[in-house]
Amino acid sequence: MTEIHTPRLLLRRWYDDDLAPMADINADPQVMRWIDDGSLRDLDQTAEDIERWEEEWDEEGFGLFAVELLASGELAGVVGLSVPEFLPEVLPAVAISWRLGSPFWGQGYASEAAQVTLEFALQDRGLDRVISISRMGDDASENIIRKLGMKPERETAHPVYGFPLHVHSIDLTEYEA
Repeated sequence: MTEIHTPRLLLRRWYDDDLAPMADINADPQVMRWIDDGSLRDLDQTAEDIERWEEEWDEEGFGLFAVELLASGELAGVVGLSVPEFLPEVLPAVAISWRLGSPFWGQGYASEAAQVTLEFALQDRGLDRVISISRMGDDASENIIRKLGMKPERETAHPVYGFPLHVHSIDLTEYEA
């Protein structure tokens, strides 16, 4: 089982008990504002998400981690790696992304989890490049992307919803510099 510990967080695979708290996160309009078209996701859709994330772990050797607070055991959200099939123009690529519940914002958890996930991608999984895709205007995500050392690569539009996207990237040599 793949786990990553930071001073405050445990990044791990998904447990059955994670479904309800992740569904609560997915039902928060503040959280979902920048995800796809902003639609909320219910319990069944969240279960499908988690199942898909776990399948990607089995197929690719990477995926989206459940992010647990070490101090309380609470599920804070999700951070990890996925193949961004919704945006064919960037393929082949692996993207890093995150989604934390709003009570966990502003405390550095997303940056902490993203940093160790990027290290996991480039050093443990042997990827030579990682991208991040964010919606234009999502300043909180852009801040995390900058902290990761990622550089702007292109601007494009979401192929389904049409809103503008930023694509940032970092490769192994940039990460090690």
